[in-house]
Amino acid sequence: MHVSDLLAVKGREVATISQERTVADALAVLREHGIGAIVVTSSVAPLSGIVSERDIVRALAVHGAAALDMAVSDLMSTTVTTCAEETSVDELMALMTERRIRHVPVVVDAALVGLVSIGDVVKARVDELERERRELIDYVNAR
Repeated sequence: MHVSDLLAVKGREVATISQERTVADALAVLREHGIGAIVVTSSVAPLSGIVSERDIVRALAVHGAAALDMAVSDLMSTTVTTCAEETSVDELMALMTERRIRHVPVVVDAALVGLVSIGDVVKARVDELERERRELIDYVNAR
């Protein structure tokens, strides 16, 4: 199974926000889409960073309510780990575990084509295990 298979199931829509917008705006986008991270864009790059709920919680712990008025660029991670559609789910799972990240943008020819979360990876793995379980039961019952 590859990242392209995950995107075929979950879709390719990616919530984005401009780096000039406020953290409060980012929270509104997270809530609206029911997601845990947003890709940050700029006028020169479709992927200049990523900001997650965790980043916002940390900023609130340090700056209090004033964090809500900060620019997204003040919080975003600028070193973004990406993957390709051809990346296997096993490779992606190892990458996410090794780097302790929960969201990985999918990039093709420098264009953002999707975003995969750890939840997407876990769901795919659970579905795969369930499919294998059913096949084994069918095999045993056919004997």
